[in-house]
Amino acid sequence: MIIASGIGVRRGGRWLLRGIDCVVEPGRVLALVGPNGAGKSTLLAVLSGAIVPDEGSVRLDGRPLRGGDAASLARRRAVMAQSARAAFPLTARQTVALGRMAWHGSPGSADDEAAIEAAMAEADILHLRSRDMATLSGGEAARTHFARALAQLASAEPPAALLLDEPTASLDAGHKALLLRAARGLAARGIAVAIVLHDLNEARFVADQVLLLDDGRAAAHGAPDSVLLPDVLQPVYGVPFLSVGDAVLAVFA
Repeated sequence: MIIASGIGVRRGGRWLLRGIDCVVEPGRVLALVGPNGAGKSTLLAVLSGAIVPDEGSVRLDGRPLRGGDAASLARRRAVMAQSARAAFPLTARQTVALGRMAWHGSPGSADDEAAIEAAMAEADILHLRSRDMATLSGGEAARTHFARALAQLASAEPPAALLLDEPTASLDAGHKALLLRAARGLAARGIAVAIVLHDLNEARFVADQVLLLDDGRAAAHGAPDSVLLPDVLQPVYGVPFLSVGDAVLAVFA
């Protein structure tokens, strides 16, 4: 479980986040939504330990997130960033294999080959195994990095966490569904999942809890049915919304 309390991040004289509380719980999916610049990716980076907040604290299973053994943390927390570029030319399979580095020298290393193959199959990239990452489309690269995160957590015992930053942004409809179902499957295994999304209906599908951010602050936090409502969303996004069945739609006319 990741618990963030009173999070504030200040850069260049401006608060990117202020007064944020949230919990990423085992077996549940937390979706972070909000307009561009609302602080979603910054908050995910705080939850991962990549950014140290100027205010507040982040604890993983009761202990400070930072300051411990890096390999131990990597065995319990995987991150898929918006973009990741390798310093050296790598194939898709080699990129996925990077997720197993945390298990080097541990009993979990016995799972390496099976974990890599299973992750590539789940992300639908087995046919890309020999392709250079530089030759992949944006969606293919995103699925490869998702597979890397899956491989990293394959040997992890709950509690463990998966943090995803806009993982569906470059995916087609079929692969969006595949990735979101995989995230739900990880939660069913007891993994704590936090995911940054722009598509509010994807959040409705995948999330148990939704945190709606607006200009670095929490505008709403709760179950999807209590947050993804026209009267909650309109003042944040600045456009009207309609509820149509189980979907919520922005009105552009």
